[in-house]
Amino acid sequence: MAGRRPNFLFFIPDQLRADALGAFGNPHVRTPHLDALAARGTRFDNAFVQHPVCSPSRASFLTGWYPHTGGHRTLTHLLKPWEPNVLRGLKESGYHVVWPGMRGDTFAPGATELSVDEYGFGVRPTTYPLPVTRETWPGGEEWARLYYRGRREDDAERVDADEATVRTAERWLTAPPADRPWALFVPLIAPHCPFEVEEPWFSMYDRDTMPDPVPAAAPTAAATTAREPAFMQAIRERFRITETSPGMWREVIATYYGMISRMDGQLGRLVRALRDSGAEEDTVTFFFADHGEYLGDYGLIEKWPSALHPCITRDPLVVSGGGLPAGQHTDAMVELIDIVPTILELAGTEPGYRQFGRSLLPLLRDPAGAHRAYAFTEGGFSREEEPQLEAAGFPYDLKAALQHESPELVGRAIAVRDTEWTYVWRLYEPPELYHRTTDPHEVTNLAGRPGHAEVETRMQQAVLHWLADTADVIPTAEDPRYPSVDLPVPAGPPGPDGQVERASEHLRRVMEHWARRQSTDDGGGTTDDGDETTVDGDETADDGDETAVVGSDDAADDGGDDKADVRSVPGGTRA
Repeated sequence: MAGRRPNFLFFIPDQLRADALGAFGNPHVRTPHLDALAARGTRFDNAFVQHPVCSPSRASFLTGWYPHTGGHRTLTHLLKPWEPNVLRGLKESGYHVVWPGMRGDTFAPGATELSVDEYGFGVRPTTYPLPVTRETWPGGEEWARLYYRGRREDDAERVDADEATVRTAERWLTAPPADRPWALFVPLIAPHCPFEVEEPWFSMYDRDTMPDPVPAAAPTAAATTAREPAFMQAIRERFRITETSPGMWREVIATYYGMISRMDGQLGRLVRALRDSGAEEDTVTFFFADHGEYLGDYGLIEKWPSALHPCITRDPLVVSGGGLPAGQHTDAMVELIDIVPTILELAGTEPGYRQFGRSLLPLLRDPAGAHRAYAFTEGGFSREEEPQLEAAGFPYDLKAALQHESPELVGRAIAVRDTEWTYVWRLYEPPELYHRTTDPHEVTNLAGRPGHAEVETRMQQAVLHWLADTADVIPTAEDPRYPSVDLPVPAGPPGPDGQVERASEHLRRVMEHWARRQSTDDGGGTTDDGDETTVDGDETADDGDETAVVGSDDAADDGGDDKADVRSVPGGTRA
């Protein structure tokens, strides 16, 4: 790859837990292709997403901004055409950027065209999701509240969206561009619920050997020892899953693992297509997800906008290929936004705007090195934002209803983690503190207990510093202090044509005067030794600090550009 910018392959499953992969320590699931990819690269064991829900997480890892920085905190506030993103950065630096398939949770109208060169299905799906009801859901409402559909009908002709996406990518890789580097962005839907998969993956896992979920806290412990956030019991009760049997949870887990193994096979096919194209040695592959899945842990299923547990926020990040170091892993604290500067540094380009990611290249060279002191994840809303919360049909109707009925259940929340501790701040509920090394599932809340005050204070200060530093960004483009305004001047007398002079014409003449004044030492009706100067009937006060433009009875001059920038005006202030 020496002397040439690398290609990129981004393979991004949806709702994939890090601990549901063999490379990340799961002894049950079969993911040979991901395991091999990790063996050829670097596995990040302490990588965390910045939001627990799809759209905000994607906006974050594509921009290098935290969700609150640009207000991307809902499912429907997507990346705008005027906002930066890493795919656009690659395209503008000369990359050919391709997005096989379609997703509706990333770019607002107009942004896709600016960010990628090709988009959509070269191989079309033969099936699309259809609306469902309680009456049509397999197994009825009990299984629907677990988002479980089970065994999908075997049909050799069936091509779902993920399969169409992968086939499109495979076809594209038969003839990638040879005259410039490229980036292939492959976001999948699996293993996002509903939990369903066809054979042979449905029967791949013995239900009796599936691991049990992390148990829910007993009702008394939830109020004392665990002191869990209120949304957890509210979901259990509203979904009526407090009595879900161990066998039902194992059924869901086995099907989820089957979906993952199917996804792993699709990854293997793309790696093989990349190898067959001859571009493997010149291509860096990024594997990661947007967030995780409860999968029965704590008696919960799916996800929640203010959920911050590790099964939701820990991410299976792997970086491999393109001559980068292989066969290693790191325990350093990493945020998913760190992929933005990493990609751009490998591509030999700069972001061109302020972003908050930190390049992973130093960690790739030294996995034991320091990277971040903390990793942050945020979610949730304020009460006043309740009208903007999602509305959803069956089977997501109860989830949406809970949020609208009791917005405090989905109140704003921030998790800050270091290698030993997790601290959670919640807008409407008490804080949480977990000792990650002895309580990896973050069950026992130590906040407020004797002996931990120093840790709590330190983590609180970390949250405050983070919010102050990342609350917003200054736009990269500066605006003129006196833009052209195409409106009539107030109380202006009409000119010879009967029309009142436009403000833009008035400003243009003033600008022309200042240009003449700069180019001459005397004459032209200007005086340099006083505080007041006359411009064709205009009185323009110049006190060395600010320029004030007042009325004129003169007709507009001909010619010139009416777009003015006060930065060119002597005395124009920048304050």
